[in-house]
Order: sequence, then C-alpha cells, then structure tokens
Amino acid sequence: MANKTVTADLPPPAPTSPSERIHVRELVKTFTRRGSEVTAVDRLDLQIRTGEFFVIVGPSGCGKTTLLRMLAGLETPSGGVIDIAEPGGDLPAHSMIFQGDSIFPWMTVWDNAAYGLTMRRRPKAEIREIVGHYLDKTGLTRFARSYPHELSGGMRQRVSIARAFSNDPDILLMDEPFSALDEQNKTLLQDELLRIWDETKKTVVFITHSVDEAVTMGDRVMVMTSRPGRVKKIVDVPFERPREVLELRAQPEYGELIHEIWGSLRSEVLEAQEREQLASLRGRS
Repeated sequence: MANKTVTADLPPPAPTSPSERIHVRELVKTFTRRGSEVTAVDRLDLQIRTGEFFVIVGPSGCGKTTLLRMLAGLETPSGGVIDIAEPGGDLPAHSMIFQGDSIFPWMTVWDNAAYGLTMRRRPKAEIREIVGHYLDKTGLTRFARSYPHELSGGMRQRVSIARAFSNDPDILLMDEPFSALDEQNKTLLQDELLRIWDETKKTVVFITHSVDEAVTMGDRVMVMTSRPGRVKKIVDVPFERPREVLELRAQPEYGELIHEIWGSLRSEVLEAQEREQLASLRGRS
C-alpha cells in the first residue's frame, strides 16, 4: 500500500488484506483558530474494502470533509497513518466530486467529461468511446455541446459524475454531491449513481448529512462523533444490490435501519448544536 503519512511514535503498518483499499490508523488533524488549537479529527481508525461503497455521516463540523480531503491528499494529517493501495496500471489514484459546481464553465459538457482523459493524453478514439458511454449513462448525450450555464444544477452534477467515472479513478471521493439539489433531482441522481456503480464497482467514500441517503447508497455507514471527529459506530447495510431507491425505501427493514443509525447520530448532532450556540453567545459578549 502507498504510505501517505506516518508519525514517529507509530510502528510501520501491518500487512493488509488484498481486499483492503484504504487503511487509516490513529489519524489526527489539528488546526489553529483564533490563536487556539482545534482538533478536527482525533485518533480515527478505519478500513475500507476494495469495491466498497462506504458512507460517512456525522454532525456539522465533525471533520467529515477534513477526513475526505486528507484521503485525497488535499490536507496534511497532523499525525497517524493513511495507507491507500496503489492503483493498477496507469489509473489515477482518485477523483473527487464536491458539493457545489466543480466543472469548468468555459468548457462544453463533452470537454468537461473528457478533461481527465485528455490530461492523461489518452487516444482520441478511446476518449470518444469512454466519454460517450458515460454521457449516455447520465442522460447527457444530447447536451454534449452545451455549456454549464445552460444546464440545471442537477444536470451540472451529472457532468461531474460523468467526468469522474470517465477518468476511471481507482477511488471515488464524494463530498455531499447532491446536497444542493431538490428531492426529485436527488432521487434521480442517486438512482443513476447506483446504476453506474453497479457496473464499475469503484471504491467509493461518500459523505452525506442524510441518513436516508447513507442507507440507500452504502454497503456500510460510519457514524462520526461531534468534534473532535472519531468513529462512533459502523453499521452494515444488508440490502441486496442492485437497488432501486423508491423500492428500497418502501421496505420496513429500511425504516428500522434508519432509526438505528439516527439513534446513534442524534446525541452527536445535539452536542454539535449546543457547541455552536455557546460559541455564538461568546461572540456576542
């Protein structure tokens, strides 16, 4: 595995199973805010399997996005170990899909979706085949020559998904990609993402505030504590794949699992809200 960060007080990582894609041990992230040190993530341990759709939920400010950014190499851990298996061949290690628009406004839908492959200098025929496939999968074929300003928010997120899968990353990192969408568009995109994932079986790390979305999408759901972020609970999602969003949500077992996860998450959300209220009061005094 590719060792990204090792603290001096931890031994080298133990040999990992071939099925393990990401191994995190004793991960810590601190930063300075207004002259004080804040711990965002604290002694977090985590293993994610190859081809797993792994979902993270937690209250606002618990370090979910910070954890994802450390996995992406966009943030440097303050301590601990992150091991990520090397991708096969010349595949990129990962692609990331953000909450808001992250596509290039001056490029067409086609050029946005082809961007990663173009940067990797893949043959034009290969680019045409792959990009055409994922534009078809995301319902964007007839908008291939359109620009982002001509598209709805849901369609722009479809472009982000098409671009990420076209680039064929080893790991897909998704930070609340559907949070800004209305419920109808969100449900449609969840269905589309599940269909594409069933075809590719990419390793996915997916952040959401929605317990419904977590259970709909995930193989396992990790509940994080309020800041500092730690692992409170990891829940297996037992529902078979492929999944249809609306059919899944009609099952009684679905509601029971939502209730279990929310029961674990609720106290963390309340604690985070109380901290925010206290901080607001101090700011006014």
